[in-house]
Amino acid sequence: MIDVCLPGTGGMIPLPNRWLTCCWIEHQGAAILIDCGEGTQIAIKKAGLKPSRIELLLITHFHADHISGLPGLLLTLANVPRTAPLTIAGPPGLGKIVSALTVITPRLPFPLEIIELNHKSEQPPPPLERGGLSVTSLSMRHGMTCLGYRVDLFRKPIFNPQKAAALDIPVKLYKVLHAGETVTLPDKRVITPEQVLDGERKPISICYFTDTRPFIQMSEFAKNVDLLISEGMYYDEEMRQKTEEKKHMMFLDSAKLAAKCGAKRLWLTHYSPALERPKDGVHIAKRVFPYIIAAHDGIQLTIDK
Repeated sequence: MIDVCLPGTGGMIPLPNRWLTCCWIEHQGAAILIDCGEGTQIAIKKAGLKPSRIELLLITHFHADHISGLPGLLLTLANVPRTAPLTIAGPPGLGKIVSALTVITPRLPFPLEIIELNHKSEQPPPPLERGGLSVTSLSMRHGMTCLGYRVDLFRKPIFNPQKAAALDIPVKLYKVLHAGETVTLPDKRVITPEQVLDGERKPISICYFTDTRPFIQMSEFAKNVDLLISEGMYYDEEMRQKTEEKKHMMFLDSAKLAAKCGAKRLWLTHYSPALERPKDGVHIAKRVFPYIIAAHDGIQLTIDK
């Protein structure tokens, strides 16, 4: 089970009724936060979330509306109080940016672990594993280095207690077998996990894209996700040229992507400050992909297959 929330859905600047885009993904009390623009700590609290649960902060890129809220968030965590390390991951150069932003914060009571995800090397960055969740990244097409993220919860196969009982396996060994380990019984019989499992379960998957033009690899990266969160700066086609020049996506771009990758649902986010009523344009994108919502600040969803 994964809980997802968008504490903010705005782009460029925070508005009185719309905080800057960020995404909260939580599993079993451990949370991942994607992006941290100005006022993110306030948006998180307004959404009823607990900042103390953040174990990993993912930064898409270094434009102010995606990272300038870092000092405020760190000070909020320091007042929880927090002592556990906080991991911050993002594009190359992240360490320098974090160092500059934290000049204005006092000594923090917890260490920061910085991970720079370099997609220009021969091998792509390995997945980040946090709280049972696996995070992979994809380089976007923006005016500067920008990353999209996919979060997967790979679930254990289905355990069949009837099969285990028929083999006279002690109940205390069920967890060991379910974890994929072979056991030896007191009567010397060797039992493998395959003897008591009923097949694999599909992962729960979420993909997050903002600040990019669409390109082919995005649909493969987001293939079959349960939830695609993707930007929609505008819905009016008269704004297309401006949107493309600034390397962003419109409602229709994200709808086409959702249809192509086989997403189960789509949340639009990262609206232009000039877009006062995003929901007014959803009907245009629904012609391409019907399972779409113009997300609002604080929108929440529990995904449990």
